[in-house]
Amino acid sequence: MKITMLFDIMRWEERAILKSMQDKNVDVQLLNVKDINMDLQKLNYDFGDISLQRSTGYYRNLHSTAYVEFTGNKIMNDFHSTIITGNKMFTSTVLSQHGVRIPKTFVSFTNEKFLESFKSDFKGRAVTKPVTGSWGRMISLLNDYYAAMDVSEYKEYMYPIYQVNYTQEYINDFNRDLRVFLVNDRAVAGIYRYRSGEDWRTNTALGGRAEPLKITSEIEDIVEKVHDALGSGIYGIDILESRDGYFVNEVNGNTEFKNTVPVTGINIPDYISDYLISEAKK
Repeated sequence: MKITMLFDIMRWEERAILKSMQDKNVDVQLLNVKDINMDLQKLNYDFGDISLQRSTGYYRNLHSTAYVEFTGNKIMNDFHSTIITGNKMFTSTVLSQHGVRIPKTFVSFTNEKFLESFKSDFKGRAVTKPVTGSWGRMISLLNDYYAAMDVSEYKEYMYPIYQVNYTQEYINDFNRDLRVFLVNDRAVAGIYRYRSGEDWRTNTALGGRAEPLKITSEIEDIVEKVHDALGSGIYGIDILESRDGYFVNEVNGNTEFKNTVPVTGINIPDYISDYLISEAKK
């Protein structure tokens, strides 16, 4: 059996997955996507029985995934789910259409519509995010109209993708959110994420504190709906917690778990490698 790992940065996660597969006597090929040159007329790489996509750069990830899949090879996550999870609007729409509860979310394309929605739909308080991106970058909590006006004006001078106004209600009843890890069709681990210091964001990449989360039947039901919406794969599901229940905020298709494994004691890399091996055998 041969499994190819595509990557652009060898992080703790990639090293841990590599070790897990090597411990299971899997032949692993490492392929840095920054070094490849894909021939679009004929396949010029041997990807083995299955590939694992771990590239952090979204566009490198998306296009190399397309090449692997379109040349008749199997890859996790697949092209369809990579498209969806790489864009917050696409994710929210697909989840909502599959019965997954999401926060109040509006998308507009002009300053005027954004500011109108900020006042009427969100009553002057909301979170605005770029539709692509991770690690909490360029996410703004807007607490008044003038802040919203300033941010929207700045975005007018940015690359067009940043002029898509993806706006959500701010949910923070318990000063934390949840990150649940889905491998294939199972919630294998979860953490609470608490914000650090004065930062309102909870991302562990920004210093947020992690605590273990018990996977309840309610969370399992949410994860099952996410799986039905996106298909099998490896995902990090971000869930907001309010007094009115849970809302799925985002789904990360190239999730990190460096801070989750030591907190929970759950070997997520082993779940991933077992999943890949089972898929490679099909």
